[in-house]
Amino acid sequence: MKQSRMWLWVLAGIIVVYRIINSFFPERLPGMQVVLTLLPFAFALLHGAVNYRFRDILVFLALTLVVSNILENLSILTGFPFGHYTYSNYLGPKLFLVPVLIGLAYFGMGYLSWMLARLILGITQHRWAGHTVYTIPLLASFLMVSWDLTFDPLASTIGHAWTWEQGGSYFGVPFSNFIGWYFTVFIFYQLFALYLKSREKDYSQMKPEASKEYWLQAVIMYGVTGLASVLSIFSNLPDQSVPDATGVIWHLKDVVNACALAALFTMVAFTFISLVKILDLPANQGSSGE
Repeated sequence: MKQSRMWLWVLAGIIVVYRIINSFFPERLPGMQVVLTLLPFAFALLHGAVNYRFRDILVFLALTLVVSNILENLSILTGFPFGHYTYSNYLGPKLFLVPVLIGLAYFGMGYLSWMLARLILGITQHRWAGHTVYTIPLLASFLMVSWDLTFDPLASTIGHAWTWEQGGSYFGVPFSNFIGWYFTVFIFYQLFALYLKSREKDYSQMKPEASKEYWLQAVIMYGVTGLASVLSIFSNLPDQSVPDATGVIWHLKDVVNACALAALFTMVAFTFISLVKILDLPANQGSSGE
């Protein structure tokens, strides 16, 4: 297990460096979007296998990929649940109408949001008593949508990775997008929670409670994503304006500043709460495990 811990810290360190560099020098490193998707994806697989059975993490992966791809394709075709939009070729190969990287991004950040929800709610053991099976998905969905608040206008209105055909009030992004995000991620979180509840007896015999270090790794990964958005306000941004698909003009610096504010008062706040929760964990928790 020591080797797994080492690789997790290595992955976390690389991702921290990439995100910080990307904050100050957007798109300076080659393949930035691919790296910032694949590395968190790898981290989630490895980190998840420490406290869950690997096959159960694969179930979470499958649920995430299937649910997100179905609903994203449905929205592109019908407008439900996100709204009307189309993807450009910027993010690479697609599965039907949705880039493969999108599904991997759902999994990477989806896993981190799930783990922080467990930590904030104090559900660090594999026990699913009472309302637990519902409260974790509810909170995890808020943590996940917080991430979307920090980047969607930058990726769509500014970066043109996808285009909102009817624009929207949040710098070209419609209100429906965030409701659709919550709906989508809640579905795969809820399905995963129900799946884990059905396997609760297996975990009572197999997996020890995770260590403080284990939780800290997840919190750092989630937190640096939000922090990178905040730090982007210090980058050397060009003084320019960009129109959305409906012709409404948005100023680049205004978009970046608004996304930074969203990150500061959602993702960074959730990170702070999670760090406090780690301090409250028993000192000997997981000392023989991860």
